[in-house]
Amino acid sequence: MQTARDVLTPDALAMLQVIAASGSFAAAARTMGMVPSALTYRVRQIEDALDVLLYDRSSRQAQLTEAGAELLREGARLLGDIDAVANRVKRVATGWESQFTIAVDTIISKATVMELCESFFALAPPTRIRLRDETLSGTFEALTSGQADLAIGVTPEGSPNADIHSKPLGTVSFVYAVAPHHPLAGASEPLSDALIQEYRAVAVADSVQRGRGLTFGLLSGQDVFTVGSMQAKLDAQLRGLGGGNLPRCMADAYIEAGRLVVKKTERSQRQVSIHYAWRGGKSGSLGRALQWWLHQLESPATRCALLEQHRAHF
Repeated sequence: MQTARDVLTPDALAMLQVIAASGSFAAAARTMGMVPSALTYRVRQIEDALDVLLYDRSSRQAQLTEAGAELLREGARLLGDIDAVANRVKRVATGWESQFTIAVDTIISKATVMELCESFFALAPPTRIRLRDETLSGTFEALTSGQADLAIGVTPEGSPNADIHSKPLGTVSFVYAVAPHHPLAGASEPLSDALIQEYRAVAVADSVQRGRGLTFGLLSGQDVFTVGSMQAKLDAQLRGLGGGNLPRCMADAYIEAGRLVVKKTERSQRQVSIHYAWRGGKSGSLGRALQWWLHQLESPATRCALLEQHRAHF
């Protein structure tokens, strides 16, 4: 006896669609250039394999049962999927990657990344995009470990891998800030390490999988509230749950609105050079998706937006 896999072929599913469109077995047979008995036999084969009735034989019309209607719906979806796969295979053969993974550091503007994705998808490429949220050295590790093809928001790091290339994205300045109701908001400046150490710090966890990862601005013995992203760190400091250094590009709107207070400290404020990096050899050997993204990142306006176009939520 034939199994469902034997009988549920693309041709068989297409045949069911013709029967539904024609309204009767006889009309469908004429459309397909078959004798009605041959068409009926093929339908019986499908019914026997599935152990269901697809059509109500009490009517002269090709009246679907509930099971038949479900098979017709799913068959249409499967045929659509087959067509889509065929189109993707043809287009991938033109040099597009089947999947392109981008590691995005949480310091990067998510709205700008989404706008870039929107422009990319407007090309109707066969490439599937996957975004990974990463922090600190985890962003670069996603690239070097082969889990990403492009990393946006990495700090310059030496790598023995000659297949890794990088270019500057821009510079990010940090400020020490607390909520207006935080005890340090009214403290005399510059804040000493000893005074800062008395209060909880908010820190972003490094998403690196190997090693200890990076930490910045934490003092020995200080209470620490660790969160998963720079946005979460900003939210925590807005609530007065702790203090810490924040990127000016993310904090400025809240500073202007009076929801954060910038405090001078004895330590000089950090400025960090941010890069984007990718895996691949000469430009001629790069996939078309990577080429497109690298072309976008050559734009000074795009690089600036990735670092500065953070939307404030009040």
